[in-house]
Amino acid sequence: MTGQTLTARSAIASTLLGVSPPELPTRSLVATAELMGIAGGTARVAMSRMVAAGELEATETGYRLVSLPLLARHSRQALSREGITTKWDGTWRTAIVNSEGRPAPERAELRAVMAALRYGELREGVWLRPANLPDNSAPEARKLVAERCTLLDSRPDQPVALAGRLWDLPAWSARTKVLSGDLDRLGARLNLHDHTALAEGFTVSAAVLRHLQADPLLPAEILPASWPGDRLRAQHRTYDQAFKTALTAWLRTRQDHRS
Repeated sequence: MTGQTLTARSAIASTLLGVSPPELPTRSLVATAELMGIAGGTARVAMSRMVAAGELEATETGYRLVSLPLLARHSRQALSREGITTKWDGTWRTAIVNSEGRPAPERAELRAVMAALRYGELREGVWLRPANLPDNSAPEARKLVAERCTLLDSRPDQPVALAGRLWDLPAWSARTKVLSGDLDRLGARLNLHDHTALAEGFTVSAAVLRHLQADPLLPAEILPASWPGDRLRAQHRTYDQAFKTALTAWLRTRQDHRS
């Protein structure tokens, strides 16, 4: 079984990250939290704290995500689900950090941005990736990189070997097999309207989305044979539809019982 225990904040954030636009009624957020074993009162306290922290904003009926890091994660997650790339001409983009004397929070912020843009770290302060992602993806992240790094283009002699140094591709592929098995198992239960699969299904879906954000989205020319990225994305799209259908039915039943 794959999954992990979620805090109230994580459950609320994950729920909102899974919808577009990222906002839901309070009752839906509370119900989903309760599905995860989190008391309704605890969920409401967590939402209030997230508002105070600038992560959420109250709407007429519920809450929406407003913090830049969470909105950026929402955008990255959308990109991860689609796996959109562009035609590759063999060029790599190199980002060399201009100064290592920045405060720790700024360094952590830049590392997170580089990971979001699917760069791999060759050594301290030197990041690379093939230039095959859309230029309009994650504009705020790209702006930060341009401000703090020197950007160069190159054509490495051994791109396959370089990719193997920058990313642990066998580990990503192995983890994909585990998650794929979980999606198959839980998807079959959800298609049979087994609502007891929803709680584990929620955590597994979140795990898959985190895993997809770690897919470097490399060109096919330098990926190992039978790379499972696109298959996992397609499998998750099918699973996500079954999960949302089952969740909607469960929420409706729950509301009817309380009426």
